Amino acid sequence: MENILKYENLVNKVAHRYANFSNFEDLKQEGMIGLLKALENYKPNNNTKFSTYAYLWIKGEILEHLRCDKNIKISKELLSLSKEITITEEILRNKLNKEPTVKEIAFFLEKDQKQIEEAMISKELVLSFDYSLNNDDNKEINLYDCVPYYEKGLNDDYLDLYSELDKLSSEEKELINLRYFQDLTQREVSERLGTNQVNVSRKEEKILTKLNKSLVA
Repeated sequence: MENILKYENLVNKVAHRYANFSNFEDLKQEGMIGLLKALENYKPNNNTKFSTYAYLWIKGEILEHLRCDKNIKISKELLSLSKEITITEEILRNKLNKEPTVKEIAFFLEKDQKQIEEAMISKELVLSFDYSLNNDDNKEINLYDCVPYYEKGLNDDYLDLYSELDKLSSEEKELINLRYFQDLTQREVSERLGTNQVNVSRKEEKILTKLNKSLVA
């Protein structure tokens, strides 16, 4: 019980991210189930911090709950706003020569910043992990091919992936860590790394393609 309470804040953090789409307590309950499964399956020799390992299970359990919840509806207004945001990002990117912040996007669209953030998350839920990327061979891969969330299970493939991640350069590891372990958007990663979203997207695609080729070899 002490171990569970120690990581309760991690569960709260993930649950809060999706609280606009479902009841927070329900999401927290699902997250706690993910935490329990992480405690049950974690092996210290995975060369992974438990908090990182647990985050995958917590988020996976919450996303599974949202995916199966037939009452979850993303409003047309949010979907429309997310499209406006995509267009606005491109306009501001060209105008400012950098990735626009949420505050700048909100100011441009004359919207509340929280409304912008909610629309961005709604787009993430729609894309989920079926979002496809084109690799250098014009073959589509998706994030499920490379990222071991709960739905994929935890087996030898999971450990193989961590082995391949360990072979990445420090720069590549940082990008993957920010995107998939800290759950930042490409825009947020570009701001953190002092580059632009296009560059982050290209590097991410190359890394995912490399990981995919290594794992299927």
